[in-house]
Parts: sequence; structure tokens; C-alpha cells
Amino acid sequence: MSWMRNLSILSITMLSALTLPIQGAENTTGLEIMQAVGDNQRATNDSSFTRLKLSSCKFGVNKGRIACAEKPRVKVLESIAANYGELLKDTKSVSITIEPASERGIGMLSYSYDEEGRDNQTWLYLSALGRVKRIAGGDSDGNTEPASIFGSEFTTEDTETGKLTEYQINILEETSRNGREVWKIEMIPNQQRAKKSRYSRSVHYIDKTRYVALRSEMYDKYGKEIKRLVASRIERVNSSWVARSITMMNLVSNRLSNMAFVEVYTDLEIKDDFLTQRTLTDTAYREAMLKELRAQLN
Repeated sequence: MSWMRNLSILSITMLSALTLPIQGAENTTGLEIMQAVGDNQRATNDSSFTRLKLSSCKFGVNKGRIACAEKPRVKVLESIAANYGELLKDTKSVSITIEPASERGIGMLSYSYDEEGRDNQTWLYLSALGRVKRIAGGDSDGNTEPASIFGSEFTTEDTETGKLTEYQINILEETSRNGREVWKIEMIPNQQRAKKSRYSRSVHYIDKTRYVALRSEMYDKYGKEIKRLVASRIERVNSSWVARSITMMNLVSNRLSNMAFVEVYTDLEIKDDFLTQRTLTDTAYREAMLKELRAQLN
């Protein structure tokens, strides 16, 4: 039941807060730091309702600043998520397009698993076609369909958590970024993970006190940086810090997407049946359940 999940995640979150790696401790490992980052993110995802704006455009550099070179394409989404599984480290989420009207009802259902070697599952519902399509996860085969999130520069690989044991994680240095003390951490996929990933390595700048990635750099197999993520508007949601604005830049296509979290609500009563394919295909059921959820926001 949802209230039992809420009680469990509260206990786990409190425990995590007490067992976070000690800042500056010599024996703190990169794995421990990234586990704390993942725990922090999952805590804000559980039993949550989020309204977000997703903007995408071609970008250029104007007076030393990166800016859209065209009018952005803007979509408004509503996303609902809850944590499941052992220690609540698996996440189920569904996101539905609200605007523009021409894309209303397009939805994405995702099951993200923490277990090493277990592939995540993602389904996309195209309202115009009236059918659900399974989306392949991260895959290095250039012939597979990119797992883009609603046509943006974000992919399911960019947003997933867990499976940290599939990486070699190194602390490269302790430095600062935007006036914040950070760990600069490198993640290199192991042989099995590399077969599913588009990235040969990634580098993350982790805020030492808030356990949020302020910047991430993703590299291809030739060592060239191909994507870059920048987080801003770091704010506290309940007991966790959250980036309310995340920008992903594709350095190959010169396109960027910004994901702005307009509203974030947690500790809601979410029925397990809502996080299934029925929500994607049954409009009447989806709207009835969303109405119930929205009523909890007041």
C-alpha cells in the first residue's frame, strides 16, 4: 500500500541522512558519494507528483553565453512516481503530456531497477496512433532507436539511477564550482554496461553538502565530450536538495533541452495500478486518477 511505502521511505531517508559519507573523510569513496546522490534523488521521487516544463532548441553562443538560436519548442508534462522493491531502490514513474494540445495524452511509463544487470523498462504511448511502444534502453548500437524523453536531448540513460556496481567510480579531485565545494567524480562503465551505454565515461561535479550533481560531462568512445548537463536553482524539497532546473546540451547537434520543475509535491497517496500501461491507454481512467491526485495538492 502507498502509505506503507511512504512510511518505509521516510525511515530509509532518515537513515541515509545519518549515514552519508563524512565530508572530507579520507576513506570516503566515489561509490559512497554516488550512492548518497542516488538516495537523495529517490527520496524526492517517492510518492511524488511533479509538473514540469520541457523546452528544446538549437543553441549558439552570444557574447560568451549559450542561448537559444530559435524559438524553443515547449511541452508541459505531469509526472507521477513511487519507489518499490528491496529498500525501495526501484522506481516506477509515468509522465503525461499536457501541452501543447496537439500532443496531449502522449505518455511514457518507466520502471527503473537498482539491481545490477537488470534492464530498465520504458514504454511510450502515442495518442495519435493509439498504441504502446516499448523503447530500448541505452544501447551502443547506432542502429537502435535513441531512447529520447519526449523528443528532448534527455534520454532514459541520462535520467536513471542505480546500478552503480556496473561502473568503476573514481574521485578525480576535490575542487569548487560556482562557489560550491565539490567532488569531481569519474564513472567508467564495466564491460557489460559498456555494451548498453552511449558513453565511454562520464564526469560529475557533486556538491559536497547537498549531494547534487551541479555539472556532468558525457564522453563517447573516442574520448570526445558529446553531452553536458548543468543544474541550477538548487532548492530543498522536504529533507532533500533538488535541482529545479536542469539543462542538457548535445554538443554534437548543438541542441539543448531544459527541464524546469515548476511544482513538486511528495508524500501523496498513489495507487499501484496507476503506474501501469493502463494509465497510458485508458484516457477516462487516467483523468479520473489524475483528478484524485490533484485534489491532494491543495
